[in-house]
Amino acid sequence: MTTPQQFDAIVIGSGQAGTPLCTALAEAGMRTALIEREHVGGTCVNVGCTPTKTMVASARVAYLARRGADYGVHTGDIRIDMERVRQRKRDIVNSFRNGSQGRIEKTAHLELMFGEASFTGAKSLLVRQKDGGQLALTAERIFINAGARPSVPALDGLKSVPFLDSTSIMELDTVPEHLLVVGGGYVGLEFGQMFRRFGSRVTIVQSAGQLLNREDPDIAEEVAKILRQDGVDILLNATANRVSQSDGSIRLEVQQQGHSTALAGSRLLVATGRMPNSDTLNLAAAGVQTDDHGFIKVNGRLETTAKGVYALGDIKGGPAFTHISYDDFRIIRTNLIEKASATTDGRLVPYTVFIDPQLGRVGVTETEARTQKRNIRVAKLPMTSVARALEVDETRGFMKAIVDGETNQILGAAVLGIEGGEVMSALEIAMMGKLPYTALRDGVFAHPTLAESLNNLFMAMDSGK
Repeated sequence: MTTPQQFDAIVIGSGQAGTPLCTALAEAGMRTALIEREHVGGTCVNVGCTPTKTMVASARVAYLARRGADYGVHTGDIRIDMERVRQRKRDIVNSFRNGSQGRIEKTAHLELMFGEASFTGAKSLLVRQKDGGQLALTAERIFINAGARPSVPALDGLKSVPFLDSTSIMELDTVPEHLLVVGGGYVGLEFGQMFRRFGSRVTIVQSAGQLLNREDPDIAEEVAKILRQDGVDILLNATANRVSQSDGSIRLEVQQQGHSTALAGSRLLVATGRMPNSDTLNLAAAGVQTDDHGFIKVNGRLETTAKGVYALGDIKGGPAFTHISYDDFRIIRTNLIEKASATTDGRLVPYTVFIDPQLGRVGVTETEARTQKRNIRVAKLPMTSVARALEVDETRGFMKAIVDGETNQILGAAVLGIEGGEVMSALEIAMMGKLPYTALRDGVFAHPTLAESLNNLFMAMDSGK
């Protein structure tokens, strides 16, 4: 190992915070190193948003093709070519990944290194390269954007059964006959509905009393209703106790309401959460503290407990969304490069669950608001009352907004319906601009669009419907 290479800044991980951050630092004149363990782009581009939403799109085409007769369009037999679905996904991932890597490699003052980083001191790192070589690096500022990975639950027998996670399931080249899904969160629901539309029988096993634990019960119930309409079997209050394999079949033992049930499937997807990639970083050497789950502790400026060391994205805990990672980058850029002041305090956290129809969410839920004993009013409108939804025959779901009873400010919203994420974003913009709900109730929106449903949403609240 040679004498340590000195940099002004080092970024660990090329995710949706690390990639723009390293180029911004380099363009500001800082000699910067970007260390990436595997692929440029992080979770989102390689095994998260980009590939999953690409496959969701293929599943929706299959869904619409089967519904062709509803629109007066008759098609032949619907067949799924999983190898083509997978290749389309791979092509888009490679395009995004290679584009990002190309821009990094063309940036002056920026050096891309492939290897696994670990701290050797407060300002120093060791990089173990794939060819067995090692590099020593030092910098006054180090930024950790190393992300997270699927967690593996303590399920009896799991170590001896070939199971799928959110990464490996996207590499299947055939449609499973019966997909068992352990976990009723975002990942489990997106893949469950997707593979049902590809033709699998799907059973989702959820330990809680509802799907999507963080959502209001009425939202969760409607989501379950939609998935069941699509033919997905859902077991609630069901605990997976043991898994085994025999003659190519996977047997999952489930405890539900005091009774034990054995499910037989051809594939098992484990979707029970994610864990931070902090265990290989030797954070103790730098004085960087983590919580009990391994997530790095940060303040509102994303500073860790070690001076000059910052954490961005999923590895710091909190909302694990690409747009939050990118906003973490903006906070660092604002504070270190633009010499202004920005924090995570009070920022809105919007997100969309890409089931179909989508669930877009922002701000507080009704449950949270009532727990806080806030004076609220709730606006609610079924998608069957939305003209555009009727015209395109996509009327499942409803939209809902939480309004402050005194100020008329919109506190939160959930839109479960066609293009729910886009409609939610319109409500988020109103929240950002601190518009009272009456501005949307009385606003003039183009007809016939989904946005004009905001008129009816808030008029329904005023009329008491």
